[in-house]
Amino acid sequence: MFGGDTLYELRCSLQLAETEREGGFSPHVSPFTAVSDLGHLLGRAGFNTLTVDTDEIQVNYPGMFELMEDLQGMGESNCAWNRKALLHRDTMLAAAAVYGEMYGNEDGSVPATYQIYYMIGWKYHDSQAQPAERGSATVSFGELGKINNLMSQEKKSQ
Repeated sequence: MFGGDTLYELRCSLQLAETEREGGFSPHVSPFTAVSDLGHLLGRAGFNTLTVDTDEIQVNYPGMFELMEDLQGMGESNCAWNRKALLHRDTMLAAAAVYGEMYGNEDGSVPATYQIYYMIGWKYHDSQAQPAERGSATVSFGELGKINNLMSQEKKSQ
């Protein structure tokens, strides 16, 4: 799932250009979630053992319009009902100029940052193996440091 910092370059560029050209802005990229929201959702769904990991991937595009074409192809255009349906051409050109000026690479390409969340949740079940009773261990953690010596001694005795 895409995280909250996904496409920040594109979102900032569109907001700046639309504010300048039209006197305000509306979201043109689908809203993304925060990592804390994922943990809460998994918890509310009954998952006890939660793990959420995040990656940040940066992809370079020739320009803003190629990025937007990719987003449309991925089905990641804005899905909000209350969104503004039209973005004027001069606003789009201004956004592309802002994007290139603020975030552009030396070779003329523009970066797009994708924050990706990976999540895992477990629900305990009676058929799962249960942890052993506290204090029932037959080896202490202090002895684990000597495991290599114990293994080599066992091999010698065989």
